[in-house]
Amino acid sequence: MAATARRRTVLRRAAAIVMLLSPAVSVGEPPPAPPVPSAVVALGDSVPAGSACTCVPFPDLYARMQMPTVPAVNLARGGLSSDDVRAQVESPDVDEDLRDAGVVMIMVGANDLAAAFDGDGDGTTYGRAAARVGTNVAASVDRIRELHDGPVTVVVLGYWNVVKDGSAGLAEYGEAGMAQAATATRYVNDALRQAAAKTAALYVPTYSVFKGAAGGLDPTALLAEDGDHPNALGHELIARAVAAAVASSR
Repeated sequence: MAATARRRTVLRRAAAIVMLLSPAVSVGEPPPAPPVPSAVVALGDSVPAGSACTCVPFPDLYARMQMPTVPAVNLARGGLSSDDVRAQVESPDVDEDLRDAGVVMIMVGANDLAAAFDGDGDGTTYGRAAARVGTNVAASVDRIRELHDGPVTVVVLGYWNVVKDGSAGLAEYGEAGMAQAATATRYVNDALRQAAAKTAALYVPTYSVFKGAAGGLDPTALLAEDGDHPNALGHELIARAVAAAVASSR
């Protein structure tokens, strides 16, 4: 399939664009002033950091989608666990960035579960690791809200896989390993979803973005060569999914 046709096919998987109706304005009344732009802050691991992709990562893409464009502060770093992100948000070094944020994105937990996966984990070890992720993410969201006098949108993102996927994952893990990876991913996504619900954050899954609603699509075309991180198109689709979810929540 040609690159352009493939791109169109993949883009059709993205979340539908949500159209917002403008509030009614009385005749003769001047239109309301647009909201003051505020920053987008990203926290998490190598996925929001944009590792293995010489491209603009999805948090920065989302910031560029705003009208007008808003600044992005990407505090995500490769290798971070949920313990690391919790320590990060509790540090005064990031207080100013978090206070200035209108949207904060958190995508963390893959490294926690990947460690259990690499250790030949089972449901018990996955459950234990996922529970810690949920506790740390909920505490991180609470801390972010404590730093704000006004409203802030906190987005918690789930994963399509906590380890390698697509052709690279299949080559490394085999069918049995891919099934185990899917189990580990379900555990962390459940924990992230519950943490978001507990703290009134917005949960945005990425599973369907990469694998389709039924989970049967091959995500290789959306992944970097390492099979572990999104490529440019993968980041674009995550940004679109976040934008649609945030718009529909307001």
